[in-house]
Amino acid sequence: MSMPIQFSSLISGSFSPNHRLYYGKKPVSSFRCMASLSSDPEFNSKEFRKNLTRREDYNRQGFGRKKETLELISREYYSDVIKTLNENGNEYTWGSVTVKLAESYGLISGHVLPNKKFTKTPISSFRCMASLSMDPEFDTKKFRKDLTRRPNYNRQGFGHKQETLELISREYYSDVIKTLKANGNEYTWGDVTVKLAKSYGFCWGTERAIQLVYEAKDQFPDQKIWITNEIIHNPTFSKKVESLDIKYLPKNEESKKQYDVIEKGDVVMFPAHGVAVEEMMILSEKNVQIVDTTCPWVSKVWTTVEKHKSGQYTSIIHGNYEHQETIGTKSFAENYVVVRNMEDAMYVCDYILGRQLNESSSTKEAFLEKFKDKVSEGFDPDKYLVKVGIANQTTVLKGETEEIGKLVERTMMQKHGVENINNHFMSFNTICDATQERQDALEILLEDKLDVMLVVGGWNSDNTGRLQMISESKAPAYWVDSEERIGPGNRITYKLSHDELVEKESWLAEGPITIGVTAGASTPDKVIEDVLLKVFAIKNGKKLQHA
Repeated sequence: MSMPIQFSSLISGSFSPNHRLYYGKKPVSSFRCMASLSSDPEFNSKEFRKNLTRREDYNRQGFGRKKETLELISREYYSDVIKTLNENGNEYTWGSVTVKLAESYGLISGHVLPNKKFTKTPISSFRCMASLSMDPEFDTKKFRKDLTRRPNYNRQGFGHKQETLELISREYYSDVIKTLKANGNEYTWGDVTVKLAKSYGFCWGTERAIQLVYEAKDQFPDQKIWITNEIIHNPTFSKKVESLDIKYLPKNEESKKQYDVIEKGDVVMFPAHGVAVEEMMILSEKNVQIVDTTCPWVSKVWTTVEKHKSGQYTSIIHGNYEHQETIGTKSFAENYVVVRNMEDAMYVCDYILGRQLNESSSTKEAFLEKFKDKVSEGFDPDKYLVKVGIANQTTVLKGETEEIGKLVERTMMQKHGVENINNHFMSFNTICDATQERQDALEILLEDKLDVMLVVGGWNSDNTGRLQMISESKAPAYWVDSEERIGPGNRITYKLSHDELVEKESWLAEGPITIGVTAGASTPDKVIEDVLLKVFAIKNGKKLQHA
């Protein structure tokens, strides 16, 4: 005959040490009692755990000897063989034996040891830090905040802003652009009437990045200065950076950056498009000066995906998954899928609705194949598309991002009900103001009758590509990255918005013509002038004098 368990004492979800639990008259083992108690719906496991962690006999933070212990572990599990493999691309030959080591191997404790090794088996710091950053318990927001507070971190300049901006103004000054602005952004030279978009070229984020490059060179004249990627996407400025003896981090045969060339006291610059959190972590462990030129608008997107993560929302990122900015953004997300355009977004939404939108999607396997390399590791669309948030690359078309946002919002309403939308959808405006201003100004310019539309900017500049895309629908549009693309003679080599390179003869018609001009956010006035001078030379047989 069964008898109920009688409790002598139960205090705040834990047991009094002076009492025992009985089943009838027999004491019951604590394991059995705890098991029964934990399944009791009235048992407060959260309160129990909270009280346990406050007890004097409970320890989880160590005993004040972390540094010595980690050094001991590092020495105890150090391996010359593994070190040699790591230094030689994870492959090395000893005598007749060639060893190939897996890229990811061994145990990772989540603690960075002083010599960049992890417990049990040493492992390359990049692999360790990449794994750590993907850990759901790793707080990217806190890491970034702590990094910006370090004395070796710089993002505000070094007190030479005014002199540097004056230098930049002189270096990239243009008489042609000055004349256009003085005449309402329209002026005629010979047979050529030029109409300049009201908003074009350098944005304040670009100016800030260039300013920091010049200031860093003045501040650290004798140190080696490294950059992780192009500071801005403009070939003219990239040549200038090289002339300042600022070097790119070298890459191996697999195009992986070689961080071991960086030495104590060197300077490392983050580009305006930002870097991935894994790269931040690697560089933060080196004894170097960090100069961060990341545009604040890019940082704003990072903050957005961190909000998604804290609310357990999956980030749907509108952008180019191979673009430097999007690579950085997705590194701050826990779960994400990158959509390039409305077609991709429709596919995702159709999958969410079980093929009830346009039947473009199919199985989970097909989804994962389509978005291979565009989703977070271990992505399960059935699990991670229940709660979603929208973020975007700052340089994409505003209208397309807005349409994608509306589509996803409608999809979640249809799936979960209008009354539950806030529990399943989150959206913030992360379109860069400068990007939007340039797109809007171009739309207005294209309302005029134009014989030719010139788009000037780096061929790897995403925001310039968007300007070309807008232009192609309204006028004969030519995207060039420098004046070198024009000539010899009446010939031009230009790029289309879908990346095709085209060479065209006799691209400028005879007689008077009207040319519209815009430029990407990383394009100096001087580069625009050089392009226009080539146009004037073709049309008039010689370079015109500045008005």
